[in-house]
Amino acid sequence: MPKYTVVTMPGDGVGKVVLPEALRVLDAVGFDAEYVHADIGWEFWVKEGNALPQRTIDALAQHRLGLFGAITSKPKDKAAAELSRELHGRGLVYYSPIVGMRQHFNLDVCIRPCRSFAGNPLNFVRRSSQGGVDEPQIDVAIFRQNTEGLYAGVEWTNPPQEVRTAFETHPKMKAFTQVPSEDLAISTRIFTRRGCHRIVRAAFEYAAKHGYGSVTVCEKPNVIRETSGMMEEEARKVHKDFPQIELWSTNIDAQMMWLTKNPEDYGVIVSGNMFGDIVSDGFAGLVGGLGFAASGNIGDEVAVFEPTHGSAPKYEQLDPPIVNPLAMILAACMLLDHVGESERARRIRDAIASVVRTGRVATYDMLRLTGGPEVTRQGAASSTQMTAAVLAEL
Repeated sequence: MPKYTVVTMPGDGVGKVVLPEALRVLDAVGFDAEYVHADIGWEFWVKEGNALPQRTIDALAQHRLGLFGAITSKPKDKAAAELSRELHGRGLVYYSPIVGMRQHFNLDVCIRPCRSFAGNPLNFVRRSSQGGVDEPQIDVAIFRQNTEGLYAGVEWTNPPQEVRTAFETHPKMKAFTQVPSEDLAISTRIFTRRGCHRIVRAAFEYAAKHGYGSVTVCEKPNVIRETSGMMEEEARKVHKDFPQIELWSTNIDAQMMWLTKNPEDYGVIVSGNMFGDIVSDGFAGLVGGLGFAASGNIGDEVAVFEPTHGSAPKYEQLDPPIVNPLAMILAACMLLDHVGESERARRIRDAIASVVRTGRVATYDMLRLTGGPEVTRQGAASSTQMTAAVLAEL
């Protein structure tokens, strides 16, 4: 019997392209696993009114490990319009299946490593003081609280009277008392002390395990005083258990400036849901973009790993496929680390590093080409060719 069972969820668009490439690499490195396919994404919203079917939830509950490709997500009005005709009028509302998965299984710890590979033409560079070009080595891990904050989904357009009455007990709501409810939308940013403590402690533990010298809380406590303030308070508590690691604090707006000035200064960064999403994409842009950005969603029992890019449906049917599979392969490496197969993960990362460093094989994004069927004629590697190069290094 295989040692592991992994639920594979290709999802939409290029998720169906890149996930099989990651499985090729896992097989080549000798990962002893059985793969169980599960349905997720836009097709199942249109046909069934549910982008995250119960059968997929059941499979994850049973096997506890998942590899996820990508999803298509659209505003609620467009989503409702695309439902199958027989589902119209049932009051169905589209919710992101990955957000639903995170909340259902309380996958509250999100890890997004952003490490630069030497030789990547997409790496961040800056002018040195001597007038030359400086390319700093970037190695940052963003810890994002994954289930609370603005993504918790507690929001209203045209809020019911009881909600409005409750909000109007706050003195700052006086500015909105004359706004009709039908012209009012409210989204809440909810933090819990437990959620803040868990994500901060996970960040410090990761920093200690991997030799990072600092943990930075990236929030906005000077303006969003209550929620950001709670995150900062819990960070100070946890820091007492890790005195060898420095605790830094940055505001999200200033952080977005500093990450393009001195990105090599940062080690582990921890944020709430929205700010973690923002800062992780910012750092991903410095190390090659979303073609190199992987993410882990980790709870007490279930863990799901994914690239952070979207579904890019316009590229799904191209033959040969052109999307960069490395983010999906790096997500598979995160899965290996999670189950204690870190040596296999190291071998894959080393193989990727070698492919990138030599530069003989590069996908269209690495060559700064506009995506389309002609890019392979312009020298870009296909998805399968990039995977083949990694396999050759292995």
